[in-house]
Amino acid sequence: MNPVERAGLGLLRRIDPERSHGLALRALRLGLVRLPGPVTGPRLQTRIAGLTLPNPVGLAAGFDKNATAVAQVSRAGFGFVEVGAATPRPQPGNPRPRLFRLTEERAVINRFGFNNDGADVIADRLAARPDGVPVGLNLGANKTSDRRAADYARVLETCGPFIDFATVNVSSPNTERLRDLQGRAALGGLLEGVMRARDALPRPVPVFLKIAPDLDDNDLADIAAVARSCGVDAIVATNTTTARDGLRSPLAGEAGGLSGAPLFARSTRVLARLSQLTDAQVPLIGVGGIGSPEEAYAKITAGASAVQLYTALVFRGLSLAADIARGLDRLLKRDGFENVAQATATRREEWL
Repeated sequence: MNPVERAGLGLLRRIDPERSHGLALRALRLGLVRLPGPVTGPRLQTRIAGLTLPNPVGLAAGFDKNATAVAQVSRAGFGFVEVGAATPRPQPGNPRPRLFRLTEERAVINRFGFNNDGADVIADRLAARPDGVPVGLNLGANKTSDRRAADYARVLETCGPFIDFATVNVSSPNTERLRDLQGRAALGGLLEGVMRARDALPRPVPVFLKIAPDLDDNDLADIAAVARSCGVDAIVATNTTTARDGLRSPLAGEAGGLSGAPLFARSTRVLARLSQLTDAQVPLIGVGGIGSPEEAYAKITAGASAVQLYTALVFRGLSLAADIARGLDRLLKRDGFENVAQATATRREEWL
């Protein structure tokens, strides 16, 4: 982290977290943040679900909910970028305050509730984005919808022509009963609708499924079976957790999803178990608690073909993406791997 970035982060941490995030996005759009451009190399280049990534380090959904800074984050060193979540209709989300920093524990609790500008507005912004790294969209459902499963297909129909992949988000804890859609029957029906919408696009895109870390072994087995039967192109493991194990912060009692360092072990165990359940036949994207090259590498060796991060950027700055990608290159070289695929799941058993 350079001195300017360190000073900027220090100032942003002194104000309300949600307002701080808005200011960070504005600074990006105004060109006030130094961006390294593509970070790549022979060991880092990655293929997943038909996509070619310059490196396997992605930006998770939530950072750029409304696709207002796609051009800028695509030049921040990430190998791929996910925006959203988007819902068919715009919605304000849950009442504020709804974002809380747990600084000593390098964690965040949020209960946003899919606040976004709606699929039509987001589609217009995505249509105007420049070429660059692959850009995907996190699909969500409106809180007041009586046909939530159909909402996912509607967003994909609207935004699909302008994205490189779509992620079905049935794992946010901040929309009441949304996680019920992870059940075997409900999930199968939802995914069938999404796949029909995908197949009708002028250019069909890969569909990913993002799951919660708070699932038992039977739930994971059901999800793995449904994902394979429906032809899901990758599983994103995992979203935020409702657990608060070991937290000491006075903010630990706030409702919402917990992300950041405390999620790392829980999400990595889920990742490794999914790798085992799918017999490595469905690519996995590891998310949850990544804040260093070593943690990204641990996700890969546990079963991930690529990784995503967000919360660590709050504490380490946007330059962390390039730092992790370069660090991954060094770790792959150290261990004699020619690419990420060779390292994937090589230490999975340590997490089972």
